[in-house]
Amino acid sequence: MSAPATPTRPSAERNIYSFGLTSFFNDTATEMAYWVLPAFLVSLGAGPAQLGVIEGVAESVASFAKLFSGYLTDRIERRKPLVVAGYFVANAVKPLLAIVTSWWHILLIRFSDRLAKGVRGAPRDVMVAESVGKERLGAAYGLIQSLDSAGAIAGPLLALFLLARFGIRNVFLAAAVPGALSVIVALLGIRETKNPQQEPKKAVAVSQQQREVRHPLAAQATGLSPSFYIVLAAVTLFSLGNSSDMFLVMRAQNVGISVSLAPLLGLVFNVTYTLGSWPAGWFSDHFSRRWIAAMGYLIFAGTYFVFALAPSTLAIWITMAVYGIYYALTQPVLKALVVETVAQEIRGRALGIYFFATSVATLAASLITGELWKYYGPSLPFYVSAGLAVLSAAILALRPIAGNQTGPKGHFSRGT
Repeated sequence: MSAPATPTRPSAERNIYSFGLTSFFNDTATEMAYWVLPAFLVSLGAGPAQLGVIEGVAESVASFAKLFSGYLTDRIERRKPLVVAGYFVANAVKPLLAIVTSWWHILLIRFSDRLAKGVRGAPRDVMVAESVGKERLGAAYGLIQSLDSAGAIAGPLLALFLLARFGIRNVFLAAAVPGALSVIVALLGIRETKNPQQEPKKAVAVSQQQREVRHPLAAQATGLSPSFYIVLAAVTLFSLGNSSDMFLVMRAQNVGISVSLAPLLGLVFNVTYTLGSWPAGWFSDHFSRRWIAAMGYLIFAGTYFVFALAPSTLAIWITMAVYGIYYALTQPVLKALVVETVAQEIRGRALGIYFFATSVATLAASLITGELWKYYGPSLPFYVSAGLAVLSAAILALRPIAGNQTGPKGHFSRGT
């Protein structure tokens, strides 16, 4: 007998749109600053090694924040304060980039920004999962990701306009406006969802019985299923080659693309990212999530292989557009895949571990890429990243993922 669809409340349903709009404004602010950061670092006398340290340290602090936040999410009754605080701190520190005079100042700002993102990530994604039924999980994450990446289109466009007229530092100052709007929308639009840990004992007992049917290997609320660990292994291996996108920007500049066009690189891949995220999420509700994510990894491998060869500036522009498809096929889909491989009461923990593992691996990737670039040139780190992506795709595609075998409307799910 199939499990009933997860009920939704009007206030919870509106969370999808509130989170999406919040993400739109937040990413507009972030991308205004992000794509001009490599050029700004160069103007301060820094280079690839310093960029690797900045991005690596920033991701490391984010990883621990995500792990802590994931465990906390399953235990607190109110998640909204964590989410709002995360958006507030991140957008309060971005404008400070306008007054920095050394690369280590940027390190401190990125540290604070990533810490705030780490704190808000797990509670936000758990609230999303509680706001819709399982049969719409991929589409919900996909819609939010589409709006998020739409902000990543608006951000570079605004940065291009401001760069031409006012200079880099004023771009950082202007980012305060969409940043403030994201905090306001989060504060006024997001509504709390019901934490299953706070349910009456009888309801918890019923939920436990349901889990024993659907998750025989993860029946206890403290256990994680083998399917979760397989996904985690694939994603962690991939992340060891997934260094900061700022290395793509540096490589593009190395090939001959002007510094002033750096925000346009972000625009190009975010167009395909925006257009592809919701369809990818929707398809993952009806087809195999693991195969869709594996396809994304293969596209990533192709992108990094082209960047390693760097045959022409035209090839770089075309490849950046294709790169957005990788993001669309993986970011919303992998979240949905992680959430449905575990019991409801430990979604926060699972997401926290998932974010922690990928962030630690990304820390290593940025540091390794910076050093490989420094001593062996730019091509080698891109070849290494492409190879790891292919191996990770094979793990997702070829290893059977056990665990939750009940899909939407009770049919066998190919999505887990």
